Amino acid sequence: MDKSRKIAFKTLGCRLNQYETDALISEFRHRGYEVVLFDQLADVYVVNTCTVTNQSDHKSRNMINQVIRRNGNSVVIVTGCMVNHYKNIMEQQAGITYAVQNDRKSSIVSLVEAHFNGEVTSPDLFPADKFHFPLTDNSLHTRSLIKIQDGCDNYCSYCIIPKVRGRAVSRPLDEILENIRRLVDTGFKEVVLTGVNIGRYQYENENFEDLVEKITGLPGDFRLRISSIEPEGFGEKLFDLFAHPKLTPHLHLCLQSGSDNILKKMHRKYDVKAFMGMMENIRKRYPDFNFTTDIIVGFPGETEEDFLQSAEIVRQARFSHIHTFKFSKRDGTLAARMENQVSDVVKTERSRIIREISQENKLKYYRSMLGKQQKVLIEKEGKNFSMGYGQHYLPVRVCRKVSNNSMVKVLLTDIDEGENKPVLVGRIM
Repeated sequence: MDKSRKIAFKTLGCRLNQYETDALISEFRHRGYEVVLFDQLADVYVVNTCTVTNQSDHKSRNMINQVIRRNGNSVVIVTGCMVNHYKNIMEQQAGITYAVQNDRKSSIVSLVEAHFNGEVTSPDLFPADKFHFPLTDNSLHTRSLIKIQDGCDNYCSYCIIPKVRGRAVSRPLDEILENIRRLVDTGFKEVVLTGVNIGRYQYENENFEDLVEKITGLPGDFRLRISSIEPEGFGEKLFDLFAHPKLTPHLHLCLQSGSDNILKKMHRKYDVKAFMGMMENIRKRYPDFNFTTDIIVGFPGETEEDFLQSAEIVRQARFSHIHTFKFSKRDGTLAARMENQVSDVVKTERSRIIREISQENKLKYYRSMLGKQQKVLIEKEGKNFSMGYGQHYLPVRVCRKVSNNSMVKVLLTDIDEGENKPVLVGRIM
């Protein structure tokens, strides 16, 4: 491949998309490409799309159209969930060179190489493989995402993911362990498990808890973080594993609604009592444990009473952060055909209220951590400060310049509330 060629990436949506983009960037760099910013001139543009909401579709289309208008002679590759959802449209859109579905995303490097070699090619000529991605370059981040699973079999009534990511499939356990060994050897200090529904990981006789146990048993100076997870598929064994110093005390545990009536309509597989019981069980063992979550407001049929139940539950649960989503109708889902759709005006107001509660919860949790210690992985160096995240996934600033990818012990002393983005302040011990 011509070493003078430049490539740019734009990633929308989830951490799984980000993992896949990072792996592609690493491989293109290895092949001699210069990775440039998305608003710069490049020979190849890759847009890794999201389609989970109407807003995601809108953002993805904007990025695609932006790069098509700007660069008439560049190779434009569109990939990700939007391609799976609108494959025929993407393939026929003028200006898109290749539309690559999720299960062939790992072949993008080979596809580009074939293109510049003058071969007549198509994404469909490459084998489908959801896990064949190269190792991420440790110059990209201080933490590395590890894809352990893809797809979902839950079929929640609002969710299009099973349609665009397919049925659940898990990566071989030995392959995951070897991947992590190599990442730790190259200098990564934090590994994050990611996938569509990681709690349902199952490879042969090994489940998610077995996988976590084996990862914490690997040698090396690193810590393990679990990304977004559904409140199912695990239990007491995982709770016990949080006592291990390598497993970080944080879960992004997806609630979606605090109303049992709405959870039932969503086809979620738990009720509020079970969800709260799980949190209480963990907090009894680890009082400072950090929980974050997702909430959907304005689901079809969500009454004022249903919403107030959600608002009360998220207060009681003390989530330190809440990703708040206004319900978005997705074609092909049961919820799109449900009666009693909620108006945008009501959804916007309910979203505002949940965001306010989230901010209140965050400040309360941060205050509860003052005077306590965090092991902070430095990710950003300023002129006279450094920034990173502690083991509880809390942003921490120290008034000293520390090298990136350093792990330092910090005493939390203050909170800088900033503009709705509070940051804990501490001193290195």
